Amino acid sequence: MRKAAAVPLSLLGAGLAGLAYASVVERNAFRLRRFDVPVLEPGQRPVRILQLSDLHLTPGRRMLINWVRSLGDLKPDLVVNTGDSIAHPDAVGPLLHALEPLLSRPGLFVYGSNDLYAPRPKNPARYLWRSSKGDNLQHTPSLPWRELGAGMAAAGWLDMNNTTARIKVGDLDVAVGGIHDSHIDRDRYDLIAGPAPADADLRLGVMHSPEPRNMTLFAADGYQLLLAGHTHGGQLCIPFYGALVTNCGIDRARVKGLSRHDSAYLHVSAGLGTSPYAPVRFACFPEASLLTLVPRRRG
Repeated sequence: MRKAAAVPLSLLGAGLAGLAYASVVERNAFRLRRFDVPVLEPGQRPVRILQLSDLHLTPGRRMLINWVRSLGDLKPDLVVNTGDSIAHPDAVGPLLHALEPLLSRPGLFVYGSNDLYAPRPKNPARYLWRSSKGDNLQHTPSLPWRELGAGMAAAGWLDMNNTTARIKVGDLDVAVGGIHDSHIDRDRYDLIAGPAPADADLRLGVMHSPEPRNMTLFAADGYQLLLAGHTHGGQLCIPFYGALVTNCGIDRARVKGLSRHDSAYLHVSAGLGTSPYAPVRFACFPEASLLTLVPRRRG
């Protein structure tokens, strides 16, 4: 009987070093990405939207909490939280503490599946060959999502789960349409369907998971800018190749950053956190995004 080949010590050492880097260094190397989005009419003054997503916060993540608090210095015109904010029953207080410097700004939020259902131990490698859709099909939410929403709403942020609203952002009158998370089949686009108000200065669509079927509906209804999260930017990426998976219906090329979907601009945030049971990132730094909306070019 042949003996299994021994793993070279150099290869084992490289693997352990890579795991340490992904779980300790890159996972905590938070970055702010900046984009200009030409969606305004000529002559309108630029406004800045800060998008936060996928913190998956647990109470002990002091570095993440402090970094989010530092974003208050940006003084954005609008803050949009695209979901999966918590990952622990005791995380609502720490999350509101992290957001405190931003809660005085106008804000919007939608939920992700992990705002309702606590993460459970599972083989993290499954992420590479199957979507996590269906993993959270529990009968009763196990996280304090109502308290989470109430805390943000108490500061004046708008709950945009399957609803529409108008909000003043800088000098702009903004029409917003939002949906709940399609990953747990709580999205109800039918509740917001119809042409977005043509008299608004900006028409903004907000969702957690960037499912093409919903993005197509938003664009067809006249929404000009769509914001989503959920993908973690792929979370484990290969340098010069990119994400291996997107964990939803969007293609790998648009797994994070600014792109187009039909007539609309689309921004997908790679997010700031990870599941507590897969606490690694590789070639995909945790991020928040500052989107500066600027006028379109004439002609």
